[in-house]
Amino acid sequence: MIDLTKIKKADTKLIGKKIEYYKDIRSTHLYAKQIARKPENNGKIILAEVQTAGIGTKGRNWYTGKGKNIAITIILQPKCYVKDLEGLSIKIAEIIKKSIKNLYGYNLYIKEPNDLMLNGKKICGILTEINSIGERVNYILISFGFNVNEDEFSEETRDIATSLKKEYNKEFSREKIIKEIIENLEKEIEL
Repeated sequence: MIDLTKIKKADTKLIGKKIEYYKDIRSTHLYAKQIARKPENNGKIILAEVQTAGIGTKGRNWYTGKGKNIAITIILQPKCYVKDLEGLSIKIAEIIKKSIKNLYGYNLYIKEPNDLMLNGKKICGILTEINSIGERVNYILISFGFNVNEDEFSEETRDIATSLKKEYNKEFSREKIIKEIIENLEKEIEL
């Protein structure tokens, strides 16, 4: 189980001060989409131990092993225009890459437009969604699944996916990773 108090101690003004945590949810992204317009949800994190219908690439589900990985969606309501968000997915990938490098010294590789790779295998997938009226942004959803301590992969993903634990044979703190990512995200994305 994730210790939310560790995440709430992040050096941020907005992101992560409000967290909804679920042991089990269909999709953090789809749920966040339902509540994203409410002003009180700006900066809110939706976090789950297990997603039963997580959104992956190429029509795949994103598998989230119970108590092992990160399944998260961040709701942001920036006062900006769609054109201001060009390259957002790549910027988020760069922030996650930088965060892992800062914490552990490991180099992830960005596979454009929205994947992070480690030793030739996918370790993180990013999904961003922008909702707007005309050119004015209503909200942004930043979702990502990060394989942290996963040690069992399905037959479908065994040859294409990995985790920090699988590569380095030790346990990693999900809270520490989330905290680092949201701190870097808030510093580098204009809210």
